[in-house]
Amino acid sequence: MPELPEVETTRRGIAPHLTGQRLIGAVVRDARLRWPVPHGLDRRLAGRAVLAVNRRAKYLLLTVEGGTLILHLGMSGSLRLVAAEAPPGKHDHVDLLLSDGRALRLHDPRRFGAVLWTTEEPARHPLLANLGPEPLSESFNGDYLFSRSRGRRGAVKSFIMDAHVVVGVGNIYANEALFLAGIDPRRAAGRIAAARYVRLGTAIRGVLEAAIAEGGTTLRDFVGGDGRPGYFAQSLKVYGRAGEPCTSCGGPVRQLRLGQRSTFFCQQCQS
Repeated sequence: MPELPEVETTRRGIAPHLTGQRLIGAVVRDARLRWPVPHGLDRRLAGRAVLAVNRRAKYLLLTVEGGTLILHLGMSGSLRLVAAEAPPGKHDHVDLLLSDGRALRLHDPRRFGAVLWTTEEPARHPLLANLGPEPLSESFNGDYLFSRSRGRRGAVKSFIMDAHVVVGVGNIYANEALFLAGIDPRRAAGRIAAARYVRLGTAIRGVLEAAIAEGGTTLRDFVGGDGRPGYFAQSLKVYGRAGEPCTSCGGPVRQLRLGQRSTFFCQQCQS
């Protein structure tokens, strides 16, 4: 599914085209997304200017006059700027119509995405209210991770993927960050020393920044907001490389299931 770098890449791709535009309405072809698209969305949006395009965790926040659209790409969704009259595909469920004749089109084959509307402060929305800090913010670092990890017996990989601890560290980037920090993903989060969490915090930030800079990680269902694919997949050290030589020591990369997710690591480099 699109992870934080993919969502941030999408945000950066669409923001210059949306900010300052005026919405003239919406076309909802199928309201049956993960949560139903609000009834009367066309009427609610008509005439409102787009003030900003922000991101919180994996949610895109379109700030418009009088409210906020909360968008989520789900498991396989994507957003495209297209001519409003362009014929929709089978899975093109929602268009946000712009005054310049274009539309922001949500393509979502599995319908796990979301298009929601709120007139309240977005941070108070139930989907956002209890989220942890952004991994690229000043409030996130290794000391923070260490303090939150005390007493936790679960695996450190599951710990850093918990959105209540820190948002946006999905499966791909958790594998990569733990490899860069030299930490075995199976280790109990509460039994890792502070110095190692400092390395892990730095690794999480570094791998996410690198992925954003390279346009995200290309998955089967994702290309960038401007139609260009992401290229970070070429830089992955362990994810998806089971049986291949470790880029550090040459030993085999191992794969196992941890928390129902595929987990890749080097047993010699990570302890």
